[in-house]
Amino acid sequence: MARGRFITFEGGEGAGKSTQVGLLSARLRAVGHDVIATREPGGSDGAMEIRRLLVEGPPERWAPLSELLLHNAARHDHVQRTVAPALNAGTWVVCDRFADSTMAYQGYAQDVDLKTVAQINRWAAGDVWPDLTIVLDLPVEEGLARAQERRDAEDRYERMGSRFHERIRAAFLDIAKDNPERCVVVGAAAAPDQVAAQVWDSVQARLSI
Repeated sequence: MARGRFITFEGGEGAGKSTQVGLLSARLRAVGHDVIATREPGGSDGAMEIRRLLVEGPPERWAPLSELLLHNAARHDHVQRTVAPALNAGTWVVCDRFADSTMAYQGYAQDVDLKTVAQINRWAAGDVWPDLTIVLDLPVEEGLARAQERRDAEDRYERMGSRFHERIRAAFLDIAKDNPERCVVVGAAAAPDQVAAQVWDSVQARLSI
């Protein structure tokens, strides 16, 4: 049985990642693929417990290195219990955030040494790495305004300030530039169906659908 493909969505707060995960998953199912949609932090029972520690509470709740380790504890459980078994069974996995988010948030924006972030990300993910990463790019003010409309308890990162989020946006663009064989940048300011059309074009081109 052929291994499934692993597609991740990255980008700042409010960029529409969860929406595009759902739309792409439905499109892939429509052309005959088995697909699971998942997210980070989360995607397994243990990782969901850690998620609450990371996305709720005051912005200063954790030191940056602590956050890095918590994200990767969640990632390891997610990969071992959800992502790797699905890929090995031939199922495609579409994920809202993965290791690039940890590099952007804890590395670029919170100043943890980038080599340390990369090494711990790899330890946690093992040999599971995205075949394609879609970076949804959106001006920070627009993204934060969209995110604030959700008004839920998972707003810890949203409250870290516009300067922090400008660093996040720049980080994702740098990551995409440094990894052109894996990453595609898609503008996220348009209507969801228009963004989804650009995403689908990228998936077809990169993964030969």
